[in-house]
Amino acid sequence: MATTTRASALRRPRTARPPGPRGRRLPFARALGPLLLLGVWQLASATGVLDPQTLAPPGDIGARGWELLSSGELGHHLWVSLQRAALGLAFGTAAAVALALLAGLSRLGEALIDGTAQLFRALPILALVPLAILWFGIGEEVKIILVALGTFFPVYLNTHAALTGLDVRWAELARTLGLDRLRFLRRIVLPGAAPGFFTGLRMAVTVSWLVLVVSEQINADSGIGYLMEQARTFGETDVIVVGLVVYGLLGLTSDTLVRLLERKVLQWRTTLG
Repeated sequence: MATTTRASALRRPRTARPPGPRGRRLPFARALGPLLLLGVWQLASATGVLDPQTLAPPGDIGARGWELLSSGELGHHLWVSLQRAALGLAFGTAAAVALALLAGLSRLGEALIDGTAQLFRALPILALVPLAILWFGIGEEVKIILVALGTFFPVYLNTHAALTGLDVRWAELARTLGLDRLRFLRRIVLPGAAPGFFTGLRMAVTVSWLVLVVSEQINADSGIGYLMEQARTFGETDVIVVGLVVYGLLGLTSDTLVRLLERKVLQWRTTLG
């Protein structure tokens, strides 16, 4: 009898333990930190601990942001910044992919291109601003070129690394199947380099907004950076923070769009996640 009871106890399925404190996920848990920060910020402003001249209260910033948005001023500057960032990102990405293909698929290209790219990568992009102004003036061109330079290196380095890391057996398979160079590029090289390209693109979209902040302060009469520079001149910290929030939202949105595109394009790739 005891043996039967023990055997049935061994066969009895175990009930799952309730998740511990580390396993529970609170809804909107990620918003708790920012909300707490806003509460402390508002309290410090209301009690006079934080001088409004140093940093405007969150309520004032929200009201000023709505005023700029409803008047159309913020929308105008935002549209100009989007155009500059998009053009710079497009030119920088196109040049990076073309040179990465040349350097990654040709020994001559590797010798001529990669060393030069690695040399210029060590130079801070913003340190090239004076030289870029001398070469291209202070118009729209210099702003787009600076963004293109900033976005070039992340895309080039990651795409080139993905290309040089391709398994040589793929090339042997293509030779066995009799694939010409164009089909080899389209069916093997580009899919193999796509993960590295998207990694570089995600980094590039973030860099594009960082470079744009500075480039829009070069003799500009529009753009979010220009709006922030004018606010700095008049000591309007609320407008400066509105500009920072806009840049942050732009960076987050663009990164999300790239991730969605990456997920769509790389559906063939199987991952542990």
